[in-house]
Amino acid sequence: MTRLDDFLEPLDRGIWEVAVPKETVTEPLDTGWKKSPINVPSPGTIACLRKGRFHVHETEDEWRVHLDRYDPAVHPLLHLIDDAPLLLMISDTFMTLVADTKRTGIRRTADLLKTQRFIWHEQVLAGLLLCLVGIFIISNPFSFFRSLVEQIIPLTIICLALFLLVRPLRTRLPERYQAIDISRGMGILGAGIFAFFLPLALWILLILGILAAWMIASAAMLLFRVAKGRHAVPEGFYSRMVTGIVSLVLAVLLFVSPAGVIGLLVWVLGDITLLLGITLCINGLRLRRWMNPVTAGEAGR
Repeated sequence: MTRLDDFLEPLDRGIWEVAVPKETVTEPLDTGWKKSPINVPSPGTIACLRKGRFHVHETEDEWRVHLDRYDPAVHPLLHLIDDAPLLLMISDTFMTLVADTKRTGIRRTADLLKTQRFIWHEQVLAGLLLCLVGIFIISNPFSFFRSLVEQIIPLTIICLALFLLVRPLRTRLPERYQAIDISRGMGILGAGIFAFFLPLALWILLILGILAAWMIASAAMLLFRVAKGRHAVPEGFYSRMVTGIVSLVLAVLLFVSPAGVIGLLVWVLGDITLLLGITLCINGLRLRRWMNPVTAGEAGR
């Protein structure tokens, strides 16, 4: 009887990641493993779970586990700065989307149809819509940024507030939790309404301040570890060194040419949106092709 935890000892000896074939794990994951809602994207990942600093990416055939430097439940800011710097999140998102467009392996159609959330034409339509949005963002980065901070962000905050306010009425939560949801919802609703009246200049200062602090802190921690030598950077010495240097350069450019850096980041967002749309279109068309043999087989019965 083997558990996933039985294979994780190499991580304590400086190994960055262990890949454990699923057939070697005979016991289900214990209750200490919790679903991780936000993760740096990686190709082939079905789900992500955490257990303290252990972070597992589940794929079709294996568990890929690495050891984060900080537990996000205990040190969320340090985890964001060191384990998930902004440039790493952007680059891994690009690589994951590109890998998805090139993916050839697939579970059998019968299994796919059980787990597929949208039928193929809905994926294609959603992909085309995202492609159009991505093209608009790339073509009009500053117009989109203005709409983002003056309309999209406040509306998103208000929608979150309404969800928290409505949830107690739709669920049978204990009265204490209902009061917590309502109080949080009212506070977030007030923040959303207030956000509508924030001037654009203040939004820019706020976003620039957050980005600069994030990138400077990430650069400092990454380069400090790089200076200690390879043993301090098991996840990749040169990749983390480049990430730290580029983060520092971008942070400096935020003060030298803030409009240019904002335009660059919005352009990257547009590229990611466009690539996501292309990925959905390709996957939708593949799904159609995979469904054809099943449809033909059922028609012949």
